[in-house]
Amino acid sequence: MGKTNTFRGFIGALPKNIFAGFVVSLVALPLGLGLAIASEAPPIAGILSAVVGGVVVALLGGSQLTIAGPGNGLVIVLLSSITLLGGGDLYQGYLFTLAAVVLSGILIFLFGLFRFGALSEFFPASALQGMLAAIGIGILAKQVHVMLGVTTATGSPFDLLAQIPNSVLSVFQNPTIEVLLAAGLGVGSFLILILYSRIRNPVFHLVPAPMWVVVLAIGLTYYYEFVAAVPYPMGKNLLISLPENLLGNLPFPDFGMLGSLEFIGIVISLTLISCIESLLSIKAVDKLDPLKRRSNVNKDLRALGIATTISGFVGGLNVVTVIARSSVNVNNGGSNRSANLFHALFLLLFIVLFQDQIQRIALPALAAILVYTGYRLAAPENLIMLFRIGKEQGAIYIVTLGMTLAYGLITGITFGVLATFIMHVLINKSIFFFTRNWLKPNVLMFQEEDSGNYFVSVKNFCSFLNFYKLKALLDEIPEHEHVIVDFSLCEFVDHTVMEGLSDYRRSFSSKNGVFEIIGLDVHFSDTQHPFAIRKVLPMKDFLNLGKHLTKRQKTLEILAKKLNWSYRPELSSEANNLEQFEYFKSKQINYQYNVLLDKSEQFTLFDLSYSEGAFIAKEDLKSSFLMIQLEEKVPQFILDKEHLLANLYEPLGYQDIDFDEAPDFSRRFFLGGKNKGEIRKWFTPELIFFFESHSYFHVETNEKTLLIKGRNRLSSIDEIKKMLAFGKELTQILKKQ
Repeated sequence: MGKTNTFRGFIGALPKNIFAGFVVSLVALPLGLGLAIASEAPPIAGILSAVVGGVVVALLGGSQLTIAGPGNGLVIVLLSSITLLGGGDLYQGYLFTLAAVVLSGILIFLFGLFRFGALSEFFPASALQGMLAAIGIGILAKQVHVMLGVTTATGSPFDLLAQIPNSVLSVFQNPTIEVLLAAGLGVGSFLILILYSRIRNPVFHLVPAPMWVVVLAIGLTYYYEFVAAVPYPMGKNLLISLPENLLGNLPFPDFGMLGSLEFIGIVISLTLISCIESLLSIKAVDKLDPLKRRSNVNKDLRALGIATTISGFVGGLNVVTVIARSSVNVNNGGSNRSANLFHALFLLLFIVLFQDQIQRIALPALAAILVYTGYRLAAPENLIMLFRIGKEQGAIYIVTLGMTLAYGLITGITFGVLATFIMHVLINKSIFFFTRNWLKPNVLMFQEEDSGNYFVSVKNFCSFLNFYKLKALLDEIPEHEHVIVDFSLCEFVDHTVMEGLSDYRRSFSSKNGVFEIIGLDVHFSDTQHPFAIRKVLPMKDFLNLGKHLTKRQKTLEILAKKLNWSYRPELSSEANNLEQFEYFKSKQINYQYNVLLDKSEQFTLFDLSYSEGAFIAKEDLKSSFLMIQLEEKVPQFILDKEHLLANLYEPLGYQDIDFDEAPDFSRRFFLGGKNKGEIRKWFTPELIFFFESHSYFHVETNEKTLLIKGRNRLSSIDEIKKMLAFGKELTQILKKQ
C-alpha cells in the first residue's frame, strides 16, 4: 500500500488510471444524460454534475476508488421537485431546483464538517435495501414508457406501472415506422444490457454495456443518413438536445421560493438521500479495494457538498458517490483518485468534440439503460435473499418499499426504521429491553497485557440503534492487530450488526489481522444464514440439518463418507482467509458452505458465494474451490487460461512468464508471479506437461497454500472428483520439486 502513496507510485499508476477513467466515462456519459432526462432536467445537467464532481472530489475527497456524479437515488426527488416547484413550467422548476441543489450542497458539507458520517449506521440494512428498491421501481415505472417511445405517461409510480399495458398496446395500434423504430431501439437496447453479462467474449466486454447501447443508437442515425439515404424517422421529441454554446448558456439558480415549505422539504430530501447513497456507496467500494484502504467518509462528504454547490450554480444536479461507475473503475484497474479526475476530463472532451454525435442518441436507448438500472435496484433476488436471512428482514423490506412508493423517500425510510424497531420488540417481547438500555454504555474495550490482543465486550443488545458505539471503538484498532469481540453478555444482535461485523472480519483478514467473534454459541436464529438475527433463547435442540439437505448435498455427504472426510453443509461467513489470494482482492466473499475436510486438514473443498461489484453493478457468483495446505513453501504464482483480459493481473505485479522450450504451454496459459526466477526453476518439464495434459483450472499459490478454482458455477459431483484428483496429483509433483 505504501508504494501507491509515493509520488513515484502515483506516476507509475497513471496509465492504468487514465484507462480506468476512460472506461468509466463511457458508462458515465449515457447514464448522466439519462438520469438528467429522467429528472426532467436538461440532458447537459447530468454531464455537468459528473464533470464538477469528478474534478472536485478527486482533488478534495477522502476515498481512493470512488467515482462522483449524478445518482440514481435522487431521480425521484429531482423529478418531483422540478414538476412541483415549476407549477407546470418545467424550466422554471429546474431553476428553483438548482437553488435547492446549492443549499443541499451546503448542508452536505456541514454534515461532513460536523462528522455526521456515522449517521448511516442508524439505518437498518433491510430498510435501506427497501428504499433502494423503491427508487428502482420509480425509475423503471417512468422510463419503461419512454423506452417504448411514449413520452406522455404521467402520475405516481403506481399509476405509471398501471399504464404500461397501454403503452405496449399503443405500439401495435399505431405501427408507423417512427413508433416501431423507437420501440425497437428501446427494447433492443434493453436486450443488450440483459445479455451483456452472459456473453463470455472478452473482446465484447472491452466496451461497457451502456456504450454498446449508445453505439447502436448513433449507428442507426448514420445508417439512415448514408445507407438508406432517407431522413432519420425518429421524432425530435425523442432525441437529445444540447445548447449550441455550452459555456454561454449556463442557467443560474432561482432562490425565489427559499422560504416555502415545499422548497425546504426538497432541500432536506436531497441532502438526506445524497448522504445515504454516498455513504452506502463509499462503504461498498471500500470492500472492493484490492488494497483494502478505508475511506475518510466525512472528508468525502465535505468534498461532495462543495461539488454539489458548484454543480448547482453551473446548472448541474446533486453530486453523489455512485457505485456502478465506481465498480467499473475498480474492475478496470483504477487505483487512486486520479481515475475520478480523468473520467471527468474525458466527459468534458466528449461534450466538446462529439456534440453532434451525442444529439443523435435517441431517448428510448437511454431509457432502456435506466429501466435496466431500476430493475437491478429492485431485483426480486434481493427480496428472496432477505427472506433467507430472516422473514422479518423481508417484511421490513416490503414495508419500506411500499411506503416509499406511496409517500416518498423520507416517509419510506422513516417507516422502515420504525418497522425494524417494532420487529425487534416483537422478537424480544419487550419494548423496555430497548428503552432502558439504549443510552447506557454497552461496549467495553481494553488491550490485554499478556497477549497484546484487543478485547471488546458487548452487553444488553447491539442493533442499528447503537451499532455506532461498537463501530467507534473498532475503528480505533489497527487492522493488523488481533481483536476478540465477545457477545456472551449480549442478549440480542440484529442483522445490520452481523453484516457489519462480517465486513470488519474481511478488513482485518486482508491486513493480516485477526477478528474473532465469540459468545454467540448460546444464541439462536431462525435461519442458518451468517447474517441472521441472534437472540438468547431458552435451551432447545438444534434443527437436524440432514432433513433439509438438497440432492447435491446428500451426494456430497456420501462422497465425504467414502473419502472418510468430514462434511459441513451449513453457511459460514468465515472463509479460510481467502482474501490473501489475489483472485479475491477486489471481490466480496458472501459465505462458504458445503465444506469437505480431510482428517489431516490438508485438503478443504467447498462451495463459495462471492460478488464482483456492488449494488446495481453487483454480480453474484458461486463456484467450487479446493484449498490445499502444502508441506513446504512454493513460489507465489497465478496460473490461468490465456485470454485478452490476462493483463488485468499486471497492475498486481504479475507479468506473463513464457517458456521458449514449451511454446504450447506459453500460448495456452497465463503464468505470473512476483519472483520470475524462482517460478522458472519450479516449472519443470514434468510440471508443465501436467498442466498441458489436464483440464483448465485457475491455480494460485500463497507460499504454503494452494487454491484451485473450478468453473464460474458450482461444480458437479463428477467435476469435484476430477478437481480432487487434479489437486492430489499436483501436490505429489510439487513435493518432488
